[in-house]
Amino acid sequence: MSANKIQPEYLKPGDEVAIISPSFCIEEKKLVDAVTFLEKWGLRVRVGKNAMKCNGPFAGSDEDRLSALLEMTNDPEIKAVICSRGGYGVSKIIGKVDFSALMENPKWYVGFSDITVLHMWLSEVCGIMSLHGDMPLNFNNPEKTRSTFRSLQKALFDDIQPIEWKGTFFKGLNVAGEMTGGNLSLIYSLTGTPAEPVTKGKILFIEEVGEYYYHIDRMMTSLKLAGKLEGLSALVVGGMNKIEETKIPWGRSIEETIFGIVSEYDYPLFFNFPAGHVADNRAFYIGKQAKIDVKGKKATLTFV
Repeated sequence: MSANKIQPEYLKPGDEVAIISPSFCIEEKKLVDAVTFLEKWGLRVRVGKNAMKCNGPFAGSDEDRLSALLEMTNDPEIKAVICSRGGYGVSKIIGKVDFSALMENPKWYVGFSDITVLHMWLSEVCGIMSLHGDMPLNFNNPEKTRSTFRSLQKALFDDIQPIEWKGTFFKGLNVAGEMTGGNLSLIYSLTGTPAEPVTKGKILFIEEVGEYYYHIDRMMTSLKLAGKLEGLSALVVGGMNKIEETKIPWGRSIEETIFGIVSEYDYPLFFNFPAGHVADNRAFYIGKQAKIDVKGKKATLTFV
């Protein structure tokens, strides 16, 4: 797709948004609390028919989840589709979704983790921007920072603030490019599909949770072999949470592991970006042009 993605209209008070469950199921109380949470932002909320169903770990059958996603996609009154949680399941239905209605009425899709599949499909197949941000599963999670939800609200209502952070930076340079990426294992799983991300010239964001160290190395190595780590504008690493050892210790940190794979490239590598499966999960756009400015040990991401 062209780098010039379609940007949906920002929300305004009184707009109707939807909560759907395209992956795993969510507890009823968390869903009810999420409706109240969004209503406090001045939004009207419609809940997908399958949102509280459970079929094993899934929120209903593949057909249930597909039907809810299609309903909210096709309804021009729905201005944003917010995924209730991640887990697994979007990849099982994404190939059957007709997104043609978005050409006439683009809308925001919100989520992270397994929702990376949806983000990449919207970006690469449909050419539409989306919003990587936290989900109803966590809306009342006391461990989450205020910035997590303030950034989500501002991103939806056209007042997103620059994201400033400190971390380990290699070859820290000022860069610019379109933001893409999401959960590492989902990006890895999309290789060879219509939603395989085009990464050259872009700022690639990755995050992960609950994997082994060698799994991180394997996925990054596979992306390198597929040419996905060559020619980036920058590589931005968010939360790498609950990364586990096997019986034989890996012996290298996440920073050392990832740097070792991309060290031959000239672009900058930034760690500790506040997004992913972490307490401070800032919202940001997928498919929108951005820049990163570096001053000493501090970096700032700004959308342009």
